[in-house]
Amino acid sequence: MTNVVLVGTLDTKGVEYGWLRERLTRAGVEVVLVDTGIMGEPRVPADVPRDAVARAAGTELSELRTAADRGAAVTTMARGAEATLLRLHAEGRLHGVLAIGGSGGTSIATRAMRALPLGVPKVMVSSMASGDVGPYVGSSDITMMYSVVDIAGINSVSAPVLANAVEAVAGMARAHARAALDPDLPAALGTGTRPLIATSMAGVTTIGVDAARERLTELGYEVLVFHVSGAGGRTLETLAGQGVFAGVLDLTLSELADDLCGGILTAGPDRLSAAGRAGVPQVVSLGALDMVKFGPLGSLPERARYRRVRVHNPSITVIRTTEDECAELGRRVAAKLRAATGPAAVCVPLRGLSTLGAPGGPYHDPRADGALFSALRDGLRGSAARLYDYDTHINDPAFGRAAADRLHTMIGAVRAAA
Repeated sequence: MTNVVLVGTLDTKGVEYGWLRERLTRAGVEVVLVDTGIMGEPRVPADVPRDAVARAAGTELSELRTAADRGAAVTTMARGAEATLLRLHAEGRLHGVLAIGGSGGTSIATRAMRALPLGVPKVMVSSMASGDVGPYVGSSDITMMYSVVDIAGINSVSAPVLANAVEAVAGMARAHARAALDPDLPAALGTGTRPLIATSMAGVTTIGVDAARERLTELGYEVLVFHVSGAGGRTLETLAGQGVFAGVLDLTLSELADDLCGGILTAGPDRLSAAGRAGVPQVVSLGALDMVKFGPLGSLPERARYRRVRVHNPSITVIRTTEDECAELGRRVAAKLRAATGPAAVCVPLRGLSTLGAPGGPYHDPRADGALFSALRDGLRGSAARLYDYDTHINDPAFGRAAADRLHTMIGAVRAAA
């Protein structure tokens, strides 16, 4: 049978979870109901009661009640829910998971969901899903559904939303259960027949990255492309740290510019660190370091309005990085590559870093680019990381292919030395 796990607080959302369980049973799947409530009595019986969830987190429910610290209790029950879902998955009793809730319930359930492998269906119906869901989703493949109204009873609005969630997770769970028998699907990320390569891309570096991706595919790799949206860079870093990649072709680093200059698509200060810490071969370029991304034009901060501004689309406005900012970015890239424990190289496209920065483009600025290149060279002097200049633009297909070939050579050298 296909098994769907429901995880939630049965003291405050028991009626709704009972409704979900009944609908899932009618949809033809087995249900395991996990209770993460704390204070009130559960309104429906659970298959995994709350005291078992608390013990899975290394504590007793009575201790959480006595402490009366809601924040600490939510964190503890989230940890217990994570351990419980991992156990159920290991036992073959979890082919999909569904949860509903507000901020607290969403926090508990999504922590548990994030611990599950990629590909396991995860559906979260939340009143928080129309805002910033980054903290809930993280680097996982959670499907977030906006509940429209709060999760407070079954009514003419909540019923169709929750019914859609039921059918979605039931269908996904059945497909996931069948996938375990499909010889064409890897059992887990990184277990396929072709070595995995990660690369980074933005709309303004697509042509060059596509050429690199096509070349790496010809060479026998499977290439995963991460959009440098903040979340994309964080996901790349997470997976690189887990050692699932044979190599990283990090051609687009605009998230570093956003981190330096207060843009909205930063991946945080640890971007461009994980592959180096893990010793994974990496070839890096400087794609889109000539810009910082902000929201719609009307949201542009005052300090940025007198810079070279371009409307990328109705949701994204970009400004050109200055000479000083480019020099600092060069120093930061160099410092990260100097710290790498594995082979690292930088491919420098001397004729421009994005479609906007090409000769004749609005962000073409040889002085600013030159400050970036000089600071990078100075910072790498004496290090093991190699720097290679190319008299091309980053979107020249020849540049993408050359960067791909360089990474392939590095991976081969590592394998030969092993």
